[in-house]
Amino acid sequence: MAEEDIEIVEHTADWSLRVRGEDLRELFSNAAVGMAMLMVEDPGALGDDFEQSLDLEAYDAESLLVDWLNELAYLAEMKQVVITQVEIEMIGERQLKATVRGGKAPVLDKHIKAVTFHNLAIEETASGLEVTIVFDV
Repeated sequence: MAEEDIEIVEHTADWSLRVRGEDLRELFSNAAVGMAMLMVEDPGALGDDFEQSLDLEAYDAESLLVDWLNELAYLAEMKQVVITQVEIEMIGERQLKATVRGGKAPVLDKHIKAVTFHNLAIEETASGLEVTIVFDV
């Protein structure tokens, strides 16, 4: 095998969002809303006839964010429900308890396979927190 037999091909299999929030609660809520905006054109038109409680624990805040968004992606893929409303009852660096609401999406504009850890770092800024999230689509 020669090196000329191997070529790196760029692809568009990832989407990214930069999300900001005053604190973890707002950051996680905004991340969920942003992900819904990727999946459907008008998330607000879906209604809120679906409701589920989530109780998550993770190693750190970044892992918690990935777990959180992967749970929401799972609901979209398996139940065709896009989460449009988030009520976070408790959040810390390693734990989150929330109630999520949303509606059935007849069609998803983008299917999110997974939320990645690629360059994922929740950073403090002058106005709160910021993170760039990469989605495998």
